[in-house]
Amino acid sequence: MKKIQITTAAIVFSAISELSSEDKLLMDKAIEARKKAYAPYSKFSVGAALLLENNEIVTGSNQENAAYPSGMCAERVAIWKAGSEYPNVKILQLAISASSSINTVDKPVGPCGACRQSLSEYEIKQKQAFSILFMGEVGEIIKTPSLDSLLPFSFDSSYL
Repeated sequence: MKKIQITTAAIVFSAISELSSEDKLLMDKAIEARKKAYAPYSKFSVGAALLLENNEIVTGSNQENAAYPSGMCAERVAIWKAGSEYPNVKILQLAISASSSINTVDKPVGPCGACRQSLSEYEIKQKQAFSILFMGEVGEIIKTPSLDSLLPFSFDSSYL
């Protein structure tokens, strides 16, 4: 038996005003996308924005369904849209913003497990990590250098 140590790195910004102009622009696009979410059941809206290497920004928002498993998270809406419209263009960065119509979301909201796995697939496919920014409606923003920072021991095609 052996014990291993796993560490991760992230930058925490106290407010959106601390972001670089490029990061702020992408987060603003995620916030705009969040406002287009269809979340009548959870009342929890999420927006995602992807910056591609061709400088296109692709957005997505969560889309719920009365049959809960049939809904889709914002991150997967955006990444599958990018994969469909720009199949060979690398993703450079992802921004995520979440809010609730029930209460103020003042903590950063990272991607769910299913989204982390989907994002991991794209990092592996493009052989290049992309940074991830995530926030709630207000407050701190976390920036990680890659999906691996959020999902160590990820599952990939090498197991198949």
